[in-house]
Amino acid sequence: MQKISIHIKKYIPYVLGMALLVSCEQDAIERPAPAAPLPALSAGSLNLSKYVSLGNSLTAGYTDGALFKASQQMSMPNLLAQKFAKAGGGTFSQPMMNDNNGGLLLAGNVIAGPRLFFNGAGPASLLTANPAATPTTDIATNNPSGPFNNMGVPGAKSYHLLAPGYGNIGNVALGLANPYFVRMASSPNASVLADAMAQAPTFFSLWIGNNDALGYATTGGNGTNPLTPVSGTPGVGFDGTYGALIATLTAGGAQGVVANIPYVTSIPHFTTVPHNPVPLDAATAGAVNAAYAPYNGGLQGAYQALQGTGLLSAEEVAKRTISFSAGAGNAVVIVDESLTDLGAINPAFAALPKYRQATAEDLLVLPASAFIGTLAVPGNPLTVNGVAVPLADKWVLTPQEQAEIKTAIDGYNNIIKAAATAAGLAHFDANAYMKQLASGGITDGKFTVTSNLVTGGVFSLDGVHPNPRGYALLSNLMMKTLDATFGSNFEASGNLLDIGDYPTNFSPAMQ
Repeated sequence: MQKISIHIKKYIPYVLGMALLVSCEQDAIERPAPAAPLPALSAGSLNLSKYVSLGNSLTAGYTDGALFKASQQMSMPNLLAQKFAKAGGGTFSQPMMNDNNGGLLLAGNVIAGPRLFFNGAGPASLLTANPAATPTTDIATNNPSGPFNNMGVPGAKSYHLLAPGYGNIGNVALGLANPYFVRMASSPNASVLADAMAQAPTFFSLWIGNNDALGYATTGGNGTNPLTPVSGTPGVGFDGTYGALIATLTAGGAQGVVANIPYVTSIPHFTTVPHNPVPLDAATAGAVNAAYAPYNGGLQGAYQALQGTGLLSAEEVAKRTISFSAGAGNAVVIVDESLTDLGAINPAFAALPKYRQATAEDLLVLPASAFIGTLAVPGNPLTVNGVAVPLADKWVLTPQEQAEIKTAIDGYNNIIKAAATAAGLAHFDANAYMKQLASGGITDGKFTVTSNLVTGGVFSLDGVHPNPRGYALLSNLMMKTLDATFGSNFEASGNLLDIGDYPTNFSPAMQ
């Protein structure tokens, strides 16, 4: 069985011609009027003297599946702070990593990373190119001194920002603390919000809530990382938690910008792997069909037995029937928990699991690309994962799971929008921008970027986080939002970033 592999326009020079008219009298050659000078940069009503950013990995500068020095230097808050410094902003400090390998150690043991790189075909671990490129940042010994203006904590959900002890190294192994916050917490019992407020910010950015939905999505909706309830008290529900965050952040009169949460269908982690990536030769297709014949026959038997009960429709039987053919384009087989539990109806049907082949409406998570086509039993071509062995729930988001996620995100985003309006904050519609990237792209300067993995120019190799060019684009969009809300003129004064100055990928040799 063959292993399955999931896999600018140049500007045309132009020539200006000029015709010179000569006559008895002198004709002046008309020249274009010089461009009007740009206005001086103005902060408008913004007070940027103390900027503090709160959030998760998108705030920290996470890229290519890791946090590392180069990615932190091009985090969106750091890029914004460089522009803010020209408009009255102060210094901006980040909890820098030790290296560009990415990842973390805990007392010498690897607990995260290293980063990904592009190996010519797709994302790959840096260790495959350089086995010595292991993390060197140990949270037991390599924690810099704060305070830090960038309080982005990779992996944080909304309620984690309120949690005392979220940076207690003794709680990391218990899953009650975050190793990235260990590196920046002022004390073991500190919370992210308290450490941010201790700096008395005059301006803040808050982009939180992505992981409240993303954790459920990246685990295929299998329930191991549940959605945060839309309603509930602070520390439990998103509305109570977000309300507490905004009330605290604005209590001293700080201005701010909040960002909402993109749909999972807008990011390449869920849109890159096709539902039908399986090529089979005739012999293998025949062997796999023979293996599924008892299952297909059992479905027909169950349907005949249950006719007239309304418990099993002909449509569901057709949906669950599995068939492969010679050639490319075969859909993978998946476990779909939303299908009828036939064994619960009649123990005689207990041998009929909830299997079906995927459709274009299913979303396969990006790591599935490296799993589909591998052998569950080495040397046995009839144990191909995704073919003879169905993909477990964690590899796929079914339409029902996608609907759950969208409902939650819509609830979160309504809360974010209402909070911004009530507090007079700028509202950065990240969801709208990500949808635009996915449906045609966004043009910024000389570049048009899309959400396509690798070729789109804006997403990093993990399919969730932007690359540096993507963070530069988001910084420009954020500054335009501030211009519209607070009367600053970052765009009109020519102070947006040239996104072409920022890379789309990093070399595996980068130290």
